[in-house]
Amino acid sequence: MPTTTPATPGSAPAHVAHPQTVRSFVRRTGRVTTGQAKAFAELGSTFVLPFQTAPLDMVAAFGRSAPVILEIGFGMGEATAHIAQVRPDDNFLCCEVHEPGVGALLKRIGEHKLDNIRILQHDAVEVLAHMLPEGSLQGIHVFFPDPWHKKKHNKRRLIQAPFLAKLVSRLAPGGYIHCATDWEPYAQQMLEVLSAEPQLRNSTDGFAPRPSYRPTTKFEKRGLRLGHGVWDVIFLKR
Repeated sequence: MPTTTPATPGSAPAHVAHPQTVRSFVRRTGRVTTGQAKAFAELGSTFVLPFQTAPLDMVAAFGRSAPVILEIGFGMGEATAHIAQVRPDDNFLCCEVHEPGVGALLKRIGEHKLDNIRILQHDAVEVLAHMLPEGSLQGIHVFFPDPWHKKKHNKRRLIQAPFLAKLVSRLAPGGYIHCATDWEPYAQQMLEVLSAEPQLRNSTDGFAPRPSYRPTTKFEKRGLRLGHGVWDVIFLKR
């Protein structure tokens, strides 16, 4: 398991010059369970990749050549494991700094015998900058990123034009970016930001229907029972 320690939101590690750099995660506390710790011990060396400041050899990392989908922030890995199961011909490179979440996904990998997932326990912003060459991705998933509800904190949201431009540069022509959120103001921002990117085109008119590959998680089902909406945005690279 990598020893990288994530910075707290709004702060930057010593090697990042600007203190306002948008990060792909929020620091959360949580206890690693016995099952998660066992998964780390048994599977971590195979499925958790070390962060490096050099392009990642995808074929070597996954042991095969296949389309690569980047997932930014997978939480406890429920949706990630499901998608990897229903799309066995794709490789999923998944970024998450929350240790219990990484342990939970490793546990799911073991339970379902999944071999098309690799994990980077590191900030996706830096992974994007250093490890992913231009045109190397067939898809990008950003599901339920922190919405930063307060207006004064909106600037911390991940989906903004400068970061989106970096994401798009890593997509191959015809590749897609799929965002989902349960916070309507953020959904509107996502739609506006992606619509303004000239290299992208909307896959539909406005918000997209939930694709069959994205399951409704326990968190999402609970929100729907409480009357919360969920919005999917899917754009394709021209």
